[in-house]
Amino acid sequence: MNFFNTFRARLLIILAFLLITTLGVQYYLNLKTQRENDNLRAMQEQALVAGMVLGFSGMSSSEYMQDLINSRRQPFFDEKNSQRIKDVIIINNDWQIYDSLNPDITPTTENGETKFHNLSELTNLPPLIEDEKKLGADIGKFPNSNTISTEEGIGEAHAIPIQTTQGRWYVMVILESDQEKAVSRAAQPLVYTLSILLLSTIITIVLVWRFTRPIANLSNAARQVAEGDLSVRVKGAERSDEIGKLTSQFNEMTAELEKTRELESKLQEAEKSAVIGRLGSAIAHEIRNPLNYINLTLDHLRAKFAPETDEKKADFEKLTAQLKAEVARINNQISDFLNYSRPTKANLQPSNIRKIVEDSLRIVEAQADEQNIKISLIEHENVPQILADAEFLRSVFNNLFINAVQSMEKNGGNLNVKISPAENFVKIEIADTGTGISAENQTKIFQPYFSTKETGTGLGLAIVKKIVDIHNGTIEVTSNPDEGTKFTVNLPHI
Repeated sequence: MNFFNTFRARLLIILAFLLITTLGVQYYLNLKTQRENDNLRAMQEQALVAGMVLGFSGMSSSEYMQDLINSRRQPFFDEKNSQRIKDVIIINNDWQIYDSLNPDITPTTENGETKFHNLSELTNLPPLIEDEKKLGADIGKFPNSNTISTEEGIGEAHAIPIQTTQGRWYVMVILESDQEKAVSRAAQPLVYTLSILLLSTIITIVLVWRFTRPIANLSNAARQVAEGDLSVRVKGAERSDEIGKLTSQFNEMTAELEKTRELESKLQEAEKSAVIGRLGSAIAHEIRNPLNYINLTLDHLRAKFAPETDEKKADFEKLTAQLKAEVARINNQISDFLNYSRPTKANLQPSNIRKIVEDSLRIVEAQADEQNIKISLIEHENVPQILADAEFLRSVFNNLFINAVQSMEKNGGNLNVKISPAENFVKIEIADTGTGISAENQTKIFQPYFSTKETGTGLGLAIVKKIVDIHNGTIEVTSNPDEGTKFTVNLPHI
């Protein structure tokens, strides 16, 4: 088997594809996030530089920084910019606010005297980014040196020392940052990762379900086989992998087991029939000898010991006749038993089916007249001859006609026989208007020893089915209780 057509190869390929896809997507997302962070840092640096330049300009110019912004129209002071400069504060060497974009803390002039706000007065400044290594001992002068950001959108502060002729001054640039966007950017890689993981999990579950479903089907089928159902077959044998081969072999196994069971059943029936045949032949021989003796004795009694008076003679004849009839009935039942149990070999000859049917009808004509039963025989034109054993077929029609007449013994009726040609067959239909057969019994009537009659052996229709099978024909029955029965015999023509 080609390795790439195997179940293992397909599973490995799919897992490798999922792994490569997951790593590729994750790499792309990480690269995208890195680029966004780089752009953000670049914009922050540009904004910081712009703030420092503005602070330097405010220190060296007589104009306030707000006026300088209005004249230069710098984009980092636009409220629509994601990295907007919120404020620029110039701090002199006395830690006073020399200038600011916030009008609330800019110096004011009263009576010709300039009043400055101290840096320590500012309690709402964002956290200072620079640490003690950069600012030295001056870091303690900044009220926001130990501030922790807890408010959304508060931003961050950068302090840049500048050495002037008046001492060390500072330019503090306050950048406004959108905390929600920052959190969203931080959570974005996690969301992407979770989405990829969820998608991979769903795909894996679907693939596992698809790959394990044939195994589950095989398991269920094996359980059904263990329970005795050998007719079960599993779908998926058309697959080219190991599952397909296993399914195909399982179906072949169940088919062979089913054939074996049928053969065992037939063998058991054959063995049973052989044993019954041998036993029956011996018993029949032992029974027929005394029956013959009884029959001969009855004849001798009727001839030699008949009463002289007419009244007693009539009773005597009636009783002996009944005894002879019962002996004949037992003898016929033994004959049926032997005919069914013995191996039969038909002497097939070209035969006229109408003649065979007419011979069998003569047997029931007298009884039919007594029971007011009308018999009709219809033969279509161009009915071909059949290859048959005439004696065997007479036994078939004898049984069918006798059963039909017996089913109409109470109310009379009609017995209709129709012979017609069919494709590759000659069809003989025997319909009566008798008591009919129940649907439950219609599936059992051809089984040996099954009978609905109190005195029946249950071998008549079994012999009929056996003889029809010997002639490679078929027999079917349709019946409705209280309406009648129709037997259809199909025999191959020459």
